[in-house]
Amino acid sequence: MAKAVNRPSRKPFHWGGLTGYRQLEGIAEALRSMAQDADTAYLHGLAGQVDRVLQKNRWLAQDLAQAHLWLTHIAACLRYPPANSEWAGSELSSEQVRLEMEQLLQQFLPDHKRQPAQSALQCAWRRLWRTCGSDLLPCYDIRGLPPDNLKMEALFGQLRGHQRRISGQKSTRPLRDFGQYQVLLDAQSEEELLRELRQVSQKDYREHRGRLAKAEEPRQQLYRWHRDPLGTARRLVEQHSARRTELARNASAPS
Repeated sequence: MAKAVNRPSRKPFHWGGLTGYRQLEGIAEALRSMAQDADTAYLHGLAGQVDRVLQKNRWLAQDLAQAHLWLTHIAACLRYPPANSEWAGSELSSEQVRLEMEQLLQQFLPDHKRQPAQSALQCAWRRLWRTCGSDLLPCYDIRGLPPDNLKMEALFGQLRGHQRRISGQKSTRPLRDFGQYQVLLDAQSEEELLRELRQVSQKDYREHRGRLAKAEEPRQQLYRWHRDPLGTARRLVEQHSARRTELARNASAPS
């Protein structure tokens, strides 16, 4: 019975503890509804044990249920998953999502002493929104762009597995050069592929691609320092020398 209450499951929207607790509630109700006679004495004794487990974990189950409810509020604010929301047919901006999320954060005030599950959710929620919230919002300003890349990651995961099978090597680096052609071969038709690509306009793609490249510059620079410190230092020295030469040339040029 204790294992049912602490059952593992695939998060974030399916919580095994809640499922196990509700199953125990159904089992207890079924056992209590049985007629009392000599043949059911053992089952009625088992019902008492189930009731004790339920009573012992009731406050924790209620806390988990409230935390799960707030998690669904977060998902609704993010319009996730897209198939269950009306985002695709409505005008939605990143500013609107940000304001709604800030309001939810202000409304969520759990008791840190008596509600550990909700407290843990609040801490994780605030930390992730502070560190990653700005990275989640741009997709709401681009028409046709989904709020996650799970479908794309699944596709490239299949392509990587196929690449390993046909090459016998662990590296899937060739996909960087030829992955787009494999995607073309997997599409039902060229029209379908073009329709998927044209969901986001080329202007929006170039604009946000430039923003992404600029945001990744510090991380890429740190990666280069770790992998090739000597070459990175030489390139920086060359850039510095070229910049000094350019400034000197501009200073000496007649106005």
